[in-house]
Amino acid sequence: MFGLAFAMSGPAGGAAGQAGGGMAAFQQIIPLVFMFAIFYFLLIRPQQKKAKEHKALLDAMKKGDNVITAGGVHGKVIAVDDSIVTLEIANNVNIKITKSYIASIKKD
Repeated sequence: MFGLAFAMSGPAGGAAGQAGGGMAAFQQIIPLVFMFAIFYFLLIRPQQKKAKEHKALLDAMKKGDNVITAGGVHGKVIAVDDSIVTLEIANNVNIKITKSYIASIKKD
């Protein structure tokens, strides 16, 4: 059986071997396309959606909001700059954190 396959793929197989080669290359690309589609819909697209929602959350943040940081610190927003947020975590205890580390805004 292997002898017949090798005989058909050699120079004597000629046109039949070349016509099948184009189809074989196409068949090898199809699984790669399916894998990329699966990765896109299961990993890339949800991650982009979550990043867009987080950006909207940060843009909507204002003074007086109660927030939770990525590290788990709860506090009240005292001031919001371009990239820095000042939080009051206790009476007269203020900390400055990077704006992107705000994980969520608490609903009270």
